[in-house]
Amino acid sequence: MLDYLISEEHKMVKELARKISVEKVLPVRAELDEKEEFPWEIMKLFAEADLCGLWIPEKYGGFGQSVMAFCLATEEISRICGGVGVTFAASALGGAPILLFGTDEQKQKYLPDLASGKKLAAFGLTEANAGSDASGLETTAKKDGDYFIINGTKQWITNGGEAETYSVITITDKNKGARGATAFIVEKGTPGFTFGKKEKKMGIRCSATRELVFQDCKIHKSQMLGKEGLGFIVAMKTLDMTRPGIGAQAVGIAQGALDESVKYARERVQFGKPIISLQAIQHMLADMATQIEASRALVYAVAKAIDSGSKDFTKESSMAKLIASDTAMNVTTQAVQILGGYGYMREYPVEKMMRDAKITQIYEGTNQIQRNQIGLSLIKESAQK
Repeated sequence: MLDYLISEEHKMVKELARKISVEKVLPVRAELDEKEEFPWEIMKLFAEADLCGLWIPEKYGGFGQSVMAFCLATEEISRICGGVGVTFAASALGGAPILLFGTDEQKQKYLPDLASGKKLAAFGLTEANAGSDASGLETTAKKDGDYFIINGTKQWITNGGEAETYSVITITDKNKGARGATAFIVEKGTPGFTFGKKEKKMGIRCSATRELVFQDCKIHKSQMLGKEGLGFIVAMKTLDMTRPGIGAQAVGIAQGALDESVKYARERVQFGKPIISLQAIQHMLADMATQIEASRALVYAVAKAIDSGSKDFTKESSMAKLIASDTAMNVTTQAVQILGGYGYMREYPVEKMMRDAKITQIYEGTNQIQRNQIGLSLIKESAQK
C-alpha cells in the first residue's frame, strides 16, 4: 500500500480505527452478522476514541471537518466488517446536511452530540417510488402557520430506528417537481414519526435498515434545512460530499477480502505446494491488488480535494464511488473463487464480504446513476470549452 503522504494526525486516525476494528470488531463480526445485531457497544468504543466527529469542525466538537480522516477510518473499519463500517459512515451521511446547510443554531444544537457519538444520525431520501429518481418524492410537508405537517414513508434508511437525528427530504410544492423539495431535521420521538420493521438483508446485516413513517408529524419551521424549495440541492450536495465515504467502505471490504485470499493461498497446499505459488492464483491476486490500489488512490484524491475547499467535485465523487464499489464486488467474488468451497462457507469471512460488497454498488446512487452523472458532467464540460 502506498503512503499517499497523509499527515501524522491522519495516520494516527487510521491506526486507531484499525486497532479497535481488529481487537473489538473482528471477534464478534460473524456473530453480529448472524444475529443481525446492531453494534451499539462498538459504536460506543468509536465514540470514546473520538472517531465519530472526524467530519465535524472543531467549533462543534469535532476533529476538524476532515473528509480524508473520515474515509481512512471508514476504510479500516470496513476492512474488518462492512456492516459496522456503514453504521459508522451513515451517521455522517445523516449529519452532513446539517453541516452543509444548517444555521449556526442548528449546528450548535445537533453536531456536538454527533461528534461525541452520544447520538447517531440518518438520511431520509429514498422512497418506494423515489430512489435513483429523487424527483419522484411523495413524502409531503404541508405548511401550517409556523409549522409543517409531514406525511409519507421513507424506505431502506440506514440507522433507521437507532439514530436520534434525521435529515429528511420532503415535497412542499408538488407543482415544482424537484424544485419543490425541502429538507428538515426531524428528531426521534417527535409525535407522528415512527419506524417500520428492521429489514432482512443480503449483507451488512448488523446495520439497521428501516422505514421512516410520518403520519401528521408536526415540526416547527426552525427545523427546516436551508430555504424552502432547496431540498433537492441539499440532497445532491450531501451525496457529493459523502460518496467518497462509500468508496472508502468499498475499498476496505475489498482489502479485507484480499488479505484473506493471500493468507489462504499461502496456507492451502495442492499438488505438493501452496497454491500461491501457482501463476494462475498470482495473477488473480495481482489484479485484485491493482484494482484496490487504483480505487484507493481516487477515493483519497477526491477526499483531499474536498478538504482543500474544492467547490466542484460531483463528477469525481461519482467516479470514486463507482470504481471502488465495482472493485469491491469483483475482488470479493475472486476471493470466494480462490478459497473455493471454503470461500462459499460462512466459516470463512469472504462469503460475508461478498454479500457486504454488493450494496456498495447500490446505495447513495446506483452505479448506473453514477455513470449518468459522470456522462452529464463530461457533456457540460465539453460545452464550456
